[in-house]
Amino acid sequence: MKKKKRVGYAKYGYLFSLPFVIAFAVFSLYPTLYTAFIGFTDLKGIGKTTFHFLWHDPFLNFRTILTSPTFLIALKNTLVMWILNFIPQLALALLLAAWFTNRRFKIPGEGAFKVLFYMPNIITAATVAILFNALFGYPMGPVNDLLTRFGILSEPYNFLVKKNVARGIVIFIQTWMWYGYTMIILISGVLGISPDIFDAAEVDGANGWQTFWRVTLPNIRTILLFTLVTSLIGGLNMFDIPKLFLLGGPDNATLTTNVFIYNQAFSGGYLYNRAAAASMIMFVLIILSSAVLFYLLRDKDEEKLRRIEKAEAKKERRAKKEGAR
Repeated sequence: MKKKKRVGYAKYGYLFSLPFVIAFAVFSLYPTLYTAFIGFTDLKGIGKTTFHFLWHDPFLNFRTILTSPTFLIALKNTLVMWILNFIPQLALALLLAAWFTNRRFKIPGEGAFKVLFYMPNIITAATVAILFNALFGYPMGPVNDLLTRFGILSEPYNFLVKKNVARGIVIFIQTWMWYGYTMIILISGVLGISPDIFDAAEVDGANGWQTFWRVTLPNIRTILLFTLVTSLIGGLNMFDIPKLFLLGGPDNATLTTNVFIYNQAFSGGYLYNRAAAASMIMFVLIILSSAVLFYLLRDKDEEKLRRIEKAEAKKERRAKKEGAR
């Protein structure tokens, strides 16, 4: 009897994924590889198509960037502004996620609140920059007007020329724009926890605070890791608000690494080679930072279980070998 020929459907999967692979290769992979390559060349100048590989010193551009005081200031600003906006952002998002997912009471207009909290994330950065420029305008602006009317300030204050104040405003804007997104991600993680776990905690007499710390947080560790890594990547790529709001000023107080890269590539000397080198330095830094976070926040219990399973598998293989002899 003839065997029925099996139909292979795997090829159709590859066929359907082909458009994405082509688009990724053309618009993401090739630009990344080309950027890495020109970091080792002397390419500079608008419209220039000829360049030479730096055979005598391939890492010249990278060394120049790493010893540049401006780049080091930009890197420090980027890390400080990311940390100081991520901590309150995560705390506020966790608080709201716990509030919205609390089973003990129902919040009236819950959907409307979620929309309002998420809305800053869908407003374009250019709009936000114009809004806050108007709010903190000098000498006439809503913030100055309110503060002088209530006697908090005796005269208008130019917020945007003070380094710490300007940096603080950028941190506030980043927190305000992204806490709603983080809240939605955390809510989805909490809703994915089995209700039986919460029922068991309630039967055991755990209050809301104990349930949050001992049940909710441990069960959304993966979601927290995702939030932390994506926030790190977004924070190290911070560009829109510092560039559009204050152009990296005052006195480089809000200069980030991405604004520095933009200035290297498209301002003054059009130093594409140094901009590419700075881009690749940040690329490597993001990869290393993400790897460290994945290692620190790994599931240690699962890792122990995996080791035990491997050890048992080795024992079984040894026993089989000895039995064969």
